[in-house]
Amino acid sequence: MSSFPDLAMPIVERLRAKAETDPARAIAFQGSPGANSHRAAMEARPEMAPLPCFGFEDALDAVTDGRAGHAIIPIENSQHGRVADIHFLLPESGLSIVGEYFMPIHHALMAPASNIGDVAITAAYSHPQALGQSRRFLRERGIVPLSYIDTAGAAAHVAELGDPAIGAISPAISAELYGLEIIETHVEDAADNMTRFVILSREPVLHETGGDKPLMTTFVFEVKNIPAALYKVLGGFATNGVNMTKLESYQLGTSFSATQFYADIIGVPGDPAVDRALEECAFHSKELRILGTYEQARKRG
Repeated sequence: MSSFPDLAMPIVERLRAKAETDPARAIAFQGSPGANSHRAAMEARPEMAPLPCFGFEDALDAVTDGRAGHAIIPIENSQHGRVADIHFLLPESGLSIVGEYFMPIHHALMAPASNIGDVAITAAYSHPQALGQSRRFLRERGIVPLSYIDTAGAAAHVAELGDPAIGAISPAISAELYGLEIIETHVEDAADNMTRFVILSREPVLHETGGDKPLMTTFVFEVKNIPAALYKVLGGFATNGVNMTKLESYQLGTSFSATQFYADIIGVPGDPAVDRALEECAFHSKELRILGTYEQARKRG
């Protein structure tokens, strides 16, 4: 599977045509029209034209290739954790994070309209994140979760199947776009379900220190394979009073001997305390790469 469902293609082509008229003002997102990333693109950058892309790499490539000025990518969810592969893809893309956006996430269970009420839903397609966010709902009803590349694409796929026993977990707008009937709304397991998106571009946004708006910096680093290397790195931020709001690890390659860390800190390079902390981090690391400095969309700490 490497393309959008047929039912989604007319909307995809219409959005692509609009984005092509001014690529610099296009914002790429992963998924079919109606996906949560589509909504995030419209809310975070309402002045830009949303450009649907099949996969996360496709959305990042659209910016790299100049088909879009920005991309918006989900990076983590309050309920289901980080989005798979994103921590690998962002450093590899060569793009810079220039903003973030937090969006409440609500899912609906939908199915083909025929025989609704007469046939029980036995399985539901959706993106693995949405399935994870609705895990308890699905388990309590005995609905088998089936993975699909995006939520709205799952809705279009279910509409094409036409089986009233097969549903989709998707944003409510997908039902309208693809001719499905909503069976139940707010099927996410947590009422405060929230996804954090990052906005990327080819060039970083330069920020001065001492401004009015709180800034944060995202970077990745791989510590040297020596005792207490990570402890020493973290000590550099602690002694310099730099607040690290996020730290995640993931393995590089298949040897399980090299660990890369993804981190967010409050502050901006150029601030003496941040520079000292990053310098100490670099000293104890094989590699340190800044992914971007940007304004906080939500205050930390």
